[in-house]
Amino acid sequence: MANAQFYTLADVAEILSASPAQVRAMVRSGELPAIQIGGRGQWRIQITVFDDWVQRKHQETAEAVRSGASLD
Repeated sequence: MANAQFYTLADVAEILSASPAQVRAMVRSGELPAIQIGGRGQWRIQITVFDDWVQRKHQETAEAVRSGASLD
């Protein structure tokens, strides 16, 4: 297969050390952008979109720390 362009929800769960259910919830809420393929709930997350999302999360966390927000 040529260079992969998409992650599965399981891939993202492994990368984030999260459960697949947590990742699915982030997708369903719109927090984590994804596309649905086929008719059986097959979700894919474009690698570049995921990388951008992670970068945004880093920025949000840094801003929260600077502002003194609780990180619980």
